[in-house]
Amino acid sequence: MQYGYFDDKAKEYVITRPDTPQSWSNYLGSTDFGGIITNNAGGYGFYQSGAHGRFLRLHFNSIPMDQPGRYIYLRDRADKDFWSASWQPVGKPLEQYQSICRHGMAYTVIESRYSGIATETTYFIPLGQRFEFWRVKVTNESKGPRDLSLFTFCEFTNQWDTYQDQVNLQYSLFIVRGELIENNLLRIAIQDNLTIENGSDFAHDLARHTWMGMVGSDVESYDTSRQAFLGPYRTYRDPLAVEGGQCSNSNAYGDNACGSMQTDLTLLPGESREILVLMGIGDARTVGKNTLKEYGSLARAAEELNKLKAHWQDKLGSLMVETPDEDFNHTVNVWGLYNCLVSFAWSRSASLVYNGERDGLGFRDSVQDILGVVAAIPDEAGKRLELMLTGQISTGGAMQLIHPFEHNPGHIKPPAPQDYRSDDCLWFFNSVPAYVNETGNLDFYNKVLPYADKGEDTVFYHLKRALVFNLERIGKHGLPCGLLADWNDCLKLGYHGESLFVAFQVRLGLSVFAAIAQQLNKPEEATWAFRILTILDANIQASAWDGEWFIWAFGEDGTVYGTKEYEEGKVYLNTQVWSVISGAATSKQAEACMHTVQKSLATPYGLMLSSPPFVKTPIDVMRAVVFNPGIKENAGIFNHTQGWGVMAECILGHGDLAYQYFRASLPAAYNNRAELRQSEPYVQAQTTYSPFSPRPGNTRTPWLTGAAAWSYFSATQYILGLQPEIDGLRIEPCIPSKWKGFSAERKFRGKTFRITIHNPEHVCRGVVKMLINGAVYPGNLVPLNLPGEELSVEVWLGRKP
Repeated sequence: MQYGYFDDKAKEYVITRPDTPQSWSNYLGSTDFGGIITNNAGGYGFYQSGAHGRFLRLHFNSIPMDQPGRYIYLRDRADKDFWSASWQPVGKPLEQYQSICRHGMAYTVIESRYSGIATETTYFIPLGQRFEFWRVKVTNESKGPRDLSLFTFCEFTNQWDTYQDQVNLQYSLFIVRGELIENNLLRIAIQDNLTIENGSDFAHDLARHTWMGMVGSDVESYDTSRQAFLGPYRTYRDPLAVEGGQCSNSNAYGDNACGSMQTDLTLLPGESREILVLMGIGDARTVGKNTLKEYGSLARAAEELNKLKAHWQDKLGSLMVETPDEDFNHTVNVWGLYNCLVSFAWSRSASLVYNGERDGLGFRDSVQDILGVVAAIPDEAGKRLELMLTGQISTGGAMQLIHPFEHNPGHIKPPAPQDYRSDDCLWFFNSVPAYVNETGNLDFYNKVLPYADKGEDTVFYHLKRALVFNLERIGKHGLPCGLLADWNDCLKLGYHGESLFVAFQVRLGLSVFAAIAQQLNKPEEATWAFRILTILDANIQASAWDGEWFIWAFGEDGTVYGTKEYEEGKVYLNTQVWSVISGAATSKQAEACMHTVQKSLATPYGLMLSSPPFVKTPIDVMRAVVFNPGIKENAGIFNHTQGWGVMAECILGHGDLAYQYFRASLPAAYNNRAELRQSEPYVQAQTTYSPFSPRPGNTRTPWLTGAAAWSYFSATQYILGLQPEIDGLRIEPCIPSKWKGFSAERKFRGKTFRITIHNPEHVCRGVVKMLINGAVYPGNLVPLNLPGEELSVEVWLGRKP
């Protein structure tokens, strides 16, 4: 079943049916002031933190999953019928009510038609501001005049700390006040004693006040008390004030606050009226008044929306492709990159699922997220890399979480030794070279940055410290210890158990480090890395190959996991694909283990993390046993890993299989069967149910996931094969054999590369000819020292003699 379509020209996903299987969401604003909005205007807002700065309330884990929200109610004063400008929360019958939602880049437009009245509501946050616009257009499409009442509604939190607001009610129900301070401006203030005592602290003062204003029509009445507006036994579906046609001018005094302003409209046939609602943080008496004065016009709102669209248009312009697969095009050109940018910004801190339990930047997640955005926003990616590098401890381990607004490197207490994870800093060997290759800033390796706790080093020696951290923690088989956890937090090997996945990461890290050392003319460091790499390779070959695939890990007690003899979790995806990515596997091993992946882990919906599921394994060894079989780490399809499978098959030249895996987990590929996936068909999600579950294909936890970065990275650098290097852009596609080719426009270090790939022999890989501006060049590296700001590149694939 299809609920919408991609409009790549407008860079929007258009939802044509509001009864989507789940609430389909979008992000507004920035990490300073942002929010989430769904196709039915549900969602919430927050200042700097989804956990400690949430000023608009959301009731998590409810049905629907997105209420309350940013609502506009309408009421016909003649027949007393009422509805909402989004299908929910009133929920009129769909045979009578039409709704279209257009999710764009940091804005959402919701249109409705009901009973001869059309509405169009545009929600967005202006660049760099701490308030929202709700631009509402109401049109009378009926044959006679209409007398309407329009009501705004949002539900403010009583305390911006979500725990205090939703759990500590004996406190938070008694601190809020609301009032109308001018004829078009509501003030909500939290009378928190701590705030009053620290009133000179602007941040604290700002974080205790909200406001709502209306421009374009007179306010007839208002409510700031949620109970007065809704009624004691009503819901968002049938508020007492809307049903009765009048707010009661209530002033919240404890209990719960809301923002509702009523205005009355009389529209002739064909007539339209536009109303502007502004809602933000800060004291209404100062910030609110000044904002209304400066921004409170339809012309200014239109200007700010155009600025916002241009801002995002620029971010999405680093790569545009045209391939035979429209779903691939939607993803690479618009939604895949946008998903990466949102995940980069918000990490795992705020969504319809993440409820503040991960407040800040998760170390390993945020380092990997850089891979998806480095071409689009290289300067911001570089700043984030520096931030994460200063979250590394002088031991070489890392903080698990970084709070950007509070981060103070050089003065942070390091984790206890038993709390170190083994993989954290090894992701630098993916992201740091990606940044340097994109920007050409080889001197970045020489930049001196502090450690989180004490001391400082160049970036180069930060990288070496990361390797030494793992090399100093080696187990009985000569492989790195898993410590508290490797990437898979469910795996509990014992502190001195050995993780083969981390061994492959260290192997890749040593190889990358040696190459960097050679670039920096540090031969002694390259020699050191190659010597350790040789030893590690021997240890891997001596203990980790099980005949058809690589094992999973060694427990501290000597148990070998992931072998033919082990009943559960026999085959583990990560160690197979990373044996190829790291270069540790021999050619025969690589082919054999990836054949095992195809045979044992591949499904129509993606690659399972492991198989068979865990049922009997003790929880102190594998915490995945707490999950139902076929979900998340228990033989589910963990979408974070799907890009790794694609990369491994591309490295082996298996373009058809790589693309099969890519499409299996590609959200856009499910657009015409969205009832199967259920989550948004325009963004990645964390986990998909596998055939070991009764609902294979269902997908959960959308938007904020490492799947976004790795999917985009594998698509652009491995399938399309557009690989930045210090000296130029290497073109090494590995595409489906049925493709006749593709074209791409890549902006890279101040030049525009217009690339055309020809595949007349229908192979998957193999560059046999390259023309640059009509001249033949050897190999497949387009050098940067060619004259001109635009380069025309033609590449032919074929079978090499």
